[in-house]
Amino acid sequence: MYPVLRRLLLLLTLLLVACSRPHPGPPNLPTPTPSTIVGPGDVFEVSVLGEKDLPKEFRIQPDGSVDFPYVDRLQVAGLEPQQIEELIKSQLVERKILVSPQVTLVVKQYNSKKISVIGAVQKPGSIPWTDGIKLVEAISLSGGFTSIADADHVRITRNVGGGKTVTAAVSVDDITDGKQSDVPLQAGDTIKVDQRVF
Repeated sequence: MYPVLRRLLLLLTLLLVACSRPHPGPPNLPTPTPSTIVGPGDVFEVSVLGEKDLPKEFRIQPDGSVDFPYVDRLQVAGLEPQQIEELIKSQLVERKILVSPQVTLVVKQYNSKKISVIGAVQKPGSIPWTDGIKLVEAISLSGGFTSIADADHVRITRNVGGGKTVTAAVSVDDITDGKQSDVPLQAGDTIKVDQRVF
């Protein structure tokens, strides 16, 4: 009788310890590095003042180029949006299409930049990074947690340059309960959702 009782007490103690493990505090991650450089698959919108008939939306081809009216093919992968604006302006002037064009460019989708969400989510895989995306939104875009996900210990791994990475544990429960701020993500981050230990 006593050995059985002792085993039950030991099991109960282990269960309580497992259930009461501390929540991770605010993540010790470096601030996301902003990156607005475009790449293949990205979509941007161009407006040329006074030219309403020009197509507005462009998708960067796998070779890093776009076909822009009057100036043919432009290599834009690896450029910042402002650099593409200048390239379009200079080409329109050089080819004597417009004298002093006013060009505005807005990136609509960064499909070349991804965030990986793996583990106990409904749809593990890659999602497109967008400027300002945070952890809760990324998990939501992956279909949310599975029924066995450990939402209290989600790990984010971030590249910090020089081939090095930093990993931090985050409690999504604390974020959704308002006890902690949501975590801004960086292109290339990996989010890993473990299963709960029963």
